[in-house]
Amino acid sequence: MESLLKKARECGFDACGVVPVDVLSRERERLERWIGQGFHAGMNYMANNIEKRENPALLVEGACSVIVTLTNYYTPKLQSEGIPVVARYAYGKDYHRVVKDRLFKLHTCLEEVTGRKITGRAFVDSAPVFEHEWARRAGLGWIGRNSLLIHPRLGSYCFIGVIISDFEPSRYSLPEERNFCGQCNRCVETCPTGALSSHEVNANLCISYNSIERKDDIPSEIKKKMGDRFFGCDACQEVCPWNRKAVLHHVEEFSPNEWLMRMSRDEWLALDEEAFQVRFKESPLQRPGLERIKHNL
Repeated sequence: MESLLKKARECGFDACGVVPVDVLSRERERLERWIGQGFHAGMNYMANNIEKRENPALLVEGACSVIVTLTNYYTPKLQSEGIPVVARYAYGKDYHRVVKDRLFKLHTCLEEVTGRKITGRAFVDSAPVFEHEWARRAGLGWIGRNSLLIHPRLGSYCFIGVIISDFEPSRYSLPEERNFCGQCNRCVETCPTGALSSHEVNANLCISYNSIERKDDIPSEIKKKMGDRFFGCDACQEVCPWNRKAVLHHVEEFSPNEWLMRMSRDEWLALDEEAFQVRFKESPLQRPGLERIKHNL
């Protein structure tokens, strides 16, 4: 496993672990209960491929291990005061591409180290995978009350990347069985819309869902509580004591977009599609698109 951790660091990851493939029946039950409550809102895809989410061997034939990586994206830099606000993860380029490219590099490095072809697939928040649970099992932290993974050194401002493959390490990581949230309830109490209960998110109320994923109009009761936010929300992370230890990331692609950091509401509303594509190429803001952004504003 030492060679894996070394290669992961060389590929730019901040933390890494590896665990054996297993069937996550408990997590499937929780997901089905969450969906049954309607907490997935309009994300109907969450009800798809549940069998594959439960059993990663259905995603990769012959898989025997799950490699989990963390990539820090924290920056203490904030946007100018009084302008439309986005979540920190959207300051730079889209993390899906950045992290997946690093996972592909790590996959190649492992083949060079082992001297054999490794059959596997890389996933970054775009497939039926229980990323948070795999990260916990890989010893990379615990799942906090805001449902996010919290690493004891990095906090929660991290992207999770996963490789499911037939790679067999010399030994596996030990899971994090403890939860260091203690009696702290700040994330739940701070959520502007009351979307959080202990370790669970009601997407119907979540500002991130409403400002990014939602296809129809944002309900008026949510609009009133969004403040200056128009893309995502970091409220539950900003108050987490474990994020006091967060350190500046070292990923060039995540450097803040200078346009994003200073554009006023009027400048956003005056922006045309051509300028949007130039200024925000490869940005997470491409997901909702300019029309939806203006609608949110």
